[in-house]
Amino acid sequence: MLGLFGTLNLAARSMQAQMTGVEVAGQNLANVNTTGYSRQRVQLATSPDVTTGIGPEGTGVTATAIQQIVNQLLNSQVQSQQSTGGYWNGQQSALQSAQNGLDEFLNGSASASSATSVTSDSSTGLAAQLSGLFSAFSAVATSPTSTSARQALVGQAQTLATTFNNVNTQLGSLKTSLNSSLSDNVDSANKLLSGIATLNQQISAAEFSGGTANDLRDEREQDLENLSQLSNITTSTETNGAVDVSIGGQALVTGYKVADTLQTYAAGGGQMLVQTATGGVPLTLTGGSMQGTIDARDGTLATLQNNVNTLAGTLITQVNAIHGGGYSLTGSTGANFFNGTDAATITVNAALAGNPNFIQTSGSATAAGDNSVALQLAQLGSTAQAALGNQTFNDNYDAAVAALGDSLQTANTQVTNQTAVTQMLTTQRSSVSGVSVDEEMTNLMAYQRAYEASAKLVSTVDTLMGDTLAMKT
Repeated sequence: MLGLFGTLNLAARSMQAQMTGVEVAGQNLANVNTTGYSRQRVQLATSPDVTTGIGPEGTGVTATAIQQIVNQLLNSQVQSQQSTGGYWNGQQSALQSAQNGLDEFLNGSASASSATSVTSDSSTGLAAQLSGLFSAFSAVATSPTSTSARQALVGQAQTLATTFNNVNTQLGSLKTSLNSSLSDNVDSANKLLSGIATLNQQISAAEFSGGTANDLRDEREQDLENLSQLSNITTSTETNGAVDVSIGGQALVTGYKVADTLQTYAAGGGQMLVQTATGGVPLTLTGGSMQGTIDARDGTLATLQNNVNTLAGTLITQVNAIHGGGYSLTGSTGANFFNGTDAATITVNAALAGNPNFIQTSGSATAAGDNSVALQLAQLGSTAQAALGNQTFNDNYDAAVAALGDSLQTANTQVTNQTAVTQMLTTQRSSVSGVSVDEEMTNLMAYQRAYEASAKLVSTVDTLMGDTLAMKT
């Protein structure tokens, strides 16, 4: 039999076990609003029996472990969805920057949901400026010798050239900004890799003598999910509890060490890509905001900039080809209307800007009132251009704007969908790992009552011990 002292020890072990339950429930309640916290549960087991003359007799209860309630499959799914969501967030952010930064010039892109014609609703937009140029040529054709019409044409052409210059500057600045954002993401990823390696070491050390480092594991899981938002990652768990991390097939965290880090490198054409810092291996990223930023920069936005440059170059070539064969009011010929080759360099010929009489709108050196060349220039606005895919200047520009709208609409839809999927998985995970205040309060009361009962047992044994001692006196 246990005897009085054995029973007293039984009660003491029970009180200690119930107190551990109270502490764990308190820890859960304290972290009910902590992001990434997984609820914990104390595991209680019957203490080893002792052999007595009437058979094995129990010795009470003991707390064997503090278990973390997690579902690794759900954690893996959340990581995967974080990577996909990060990719589309990166795309969305880049395309919204294009929309916001160029809205003055690319009006209509925000509402474009399909590759259809988009008409600028602003007098400062590029589409309106293109239409204004051909309208100005038409006005000169109506009054070939009118100085005011010629001055208006010069002003309109200069405004159009400035608009092209501004569009090019905005797109160039956006590209620089996206490269900077990519570098910031790489720095963030490197900090997370270092943090994961440090946590691996701390977790292994804490678990060396047994048990599970629950809070450290939660912290590491948050770092892994944050890293997944930046890039798709591959993980594997070692026997000592450490997690190895690879990106693009390259091992970056192995055990307690950061095997390699990330860095950006110039890939030519002003583009920044990602490679391993020590190994110098270019990485093929398959998800995360870094790849989303790269794809938006090198895809939709690069195409938009190329289209704008092609549009400006074709306009320069076609206008100069017709204008160069005409004659001015002074009989001069052979001058270009525009200088430059693309959106960055387009300007109006300074000689024409200084004296509109030098604009060559006549088909004859001796017929100042002839308007044949001016009519050809005006008709350019409705003429399909082979260099623009057999589209007119305005139609080509509208298609380029609509393409940006299409890409942004796709990104917006994907972000909405991924947010819903991630929320669903997060909710499902919370149902397993999240803290329920009602449940923890119920557990707390149960542990409290069990503790009080064990304390009552101590009091009872103490009384019995006093009675026993009194019997001997």
